[in-house]
Amino acid sequence: MDVPMETTMGTIPVMIVSAGLLVVGFVLGWLLSSKVSHSKIQRAELSAEKILDDALTEAEAMKRTAVLEANDQMHQERLQFEKELEDKRDETSRAEIQLSSLTRQLDKRADLLNHKEKLATTKEDELSKYETQLTTRSEELEDKLLQQNRRLEQIAELTKEEAKQILMSNLEEEAKQDAEWRFKEIRDDALGRANDEAREIIAGAIQRLAADHTIESTVAMVRLPSDEMKGRIIGREGRNIRAFEMATGVDVTIDDTPEAVILSAFDPIRRSTAQMALEQLILDGRIHPGRIEEVVQKSRTSIQRVIREAGEQAAFDAGVPGLHDRLIECLGRLKFRTSYGQNVLNHSKEVAFLTGMMATSLGLDTQVAKRAGLIHDIGKGLSHEAEGTYGETGADLARKFGEDPVVVNAIETHHGESEASSPIAVLVDAADTVSRSRPGAQREQIENYVRRLERLEAIAKLIDGVESVYAIKAGQEVRVMADGDMMSDADTEKLATQIVDRLTEDATCPGPVKVTVIRETRAIDFAR
Repeated sequence: MDVPMETTMGTIPVMIVSAGLLVVGFVLGWLLSSKVSHSKIQRAELSAEKILDDALTEAEAMKRTAVLEANDQMHQERLQFEKELEDKRDETSRAEIQLSSLTRQLDKRADLLNHKEKLATTKEDELSKYETQLTTRSEELEDKLLQQNRRLEQIAELTKEEAKQILMSNLEEEAKQDAEWRFKEIRDDALGRANDEAREIIAGAIQRLAADHTIESTVAMVRLPSDEMKGRIIGREGRNIRAFEMATGVDVTIDDTPEAVILSAFDPIRRSTAQMALEQLILDGRIHPGRIEEVVQKSRTSIQRVIREAGEQAAFDAGVPGLHDRLIECLGRLKFRTSYGQNVLNHSKEVAFLTGMMATSLGLDTQVAKRAGLIHDIGKGLSHEAEGTYGETGADLARKFGEDPVVVNAIETHHGESEASSPIAVLVDAADTVSRSRPGAQREQIENYVRRLERLEAIAKLIDGVESVYAIKAGQEVRVMADGDMMSDADTEKLATQIVDRLTEDATCPGPVKVTVIRETRAIDFAR
């Protein structure tokens, strides 16, 4: 359908207006957008400037902090360097002092060597003179022998061959005498050196050994919390104490001793069992015959465990592995045995140590030696269980459980029941004697030991110039303090010689005794 011309003409202005409005809106929008963008750019620039300023401020602060830290570290390093320098100076000073001390010691040694060199030169001169005398004497003897032979030819009118025979006979006889004298000298020298070496070996073994011995008796004392406990131990009409004595086999003594009960028995194992049982009953508080039997049985079990542990510990301490259980038990029983006040187990360990050390010095089997020394008294652990002497029963027991024949022979030998068939048996006997006879080992020798030390001190005190005397190291050394006003340094050597001569003349001197004389000079003044 055709549109009228008027309508078309009316629509065109509207479209133009609309287009104009669109253009105006676009221009306004662009202007507004440009303004907003410009505002954002300004804000971004301001923010960037602020961030830059903050960064510069922080960088400056970090710079100052770094500078301070560097200065502090430099100060610490300077202090450390100064301390190390001071330590180096101290170390250098100490080294100088040590060097000075070493220099003085070297000077002293040089003087001593010079003195010894002079003595050696003097001895050499004396030997040269003696050699010259011997040469002259030998020549004289040869001349006399030649003259004698010529005279024999003239007197006897012997032929040359006969004279030669007589000469040969004389020379042979002289050679025999010289050989006999030489043999005697060599033998005496060898015996002397052997004895000296044996003494050194035994002395070295004794010095390396440090053992303590406990002295036990036939009684044991049990402490009570109060005297009221005595009545509970006795019980009604004494039934508790009778039950205890029957169960343990010991005698119980309840007297006026405050808060104590005495247990007496010759069997140390029974006595120890009773002591352990009574202490347990006192601690438990329940004391009646039934309870007594129960506790005594437990104590017997505990004592057997103690015996076993003591035997194992002794074998471990002595370094003797592989002992049979029966030998271990018998060895542990020795913990409760004494001989002349000396604990037999400690004595056995000491003999093992001494025998092992001497065997090592002589190049013998150290393990066998220690084994023989440890169980040499094993027969004493059997008590009344076997008939015969300690040596016989101990040797039979060791032989039964496969011990080495050398060990068996050592057990028999030290009781004198057979002859020694090996050097180890001799060492065991010697170590047993040393352990039993050394000062302090047995009670009956303590008084003699103390008396001998007092005798050594008394002999030295008799000499003029002696201020005080101390016998030390079991009488092997005597320290003498000389009077500094009466004696000079040179007199101290004379004093030491006098004391040595007096001790040598005295019969109670216990072998070689070292005499040390000390002279001290003191200067005293007072500040006012």
